[in-house]
Amino acid sequence: MGHRESCPGGDACKLIVGGLLGAGLALLLAPQTGRKTRKYLASLAEEVGGKANEAAAEFADSISEFVDSAGSRAAQLLSEGADLTLESKKALLAALEKGQAKLEEQRKKLEDSIG
Repeated sequence: MGHRESCPGGDACKLIVGGLLGAGLALLLAPQTGRKTRKYLASLAEEVGGKANEAAAEFADSISEFVDSAGSRAAQLLSEGADLTLESKKALLAALEKGQAKLEEQRKKLEDSIG
């Protein structure tokens, strides 16, 4: 069975998460005062949160653009499909009329041969 990624970005996401965890551990174990470390971690969390929000907004915008373009393409294909269907119906009708004319010719021939 296939291995499912728990991180949507795959390896890049794992690298970022690993880096953040490593940086956090290094800060916690560094010889600084607790207040300084907490203040730095709070500012780092705020910065990372802001960047994450920006990335999420950009991702949402790109998905929105993709959905819009896919929707308009689907509408275009449906319109073309309706036109093709109309053309196909016309062709089928013409073929049926031609077939009907041939059947009528054959019926007359058979009728003439019977007498």
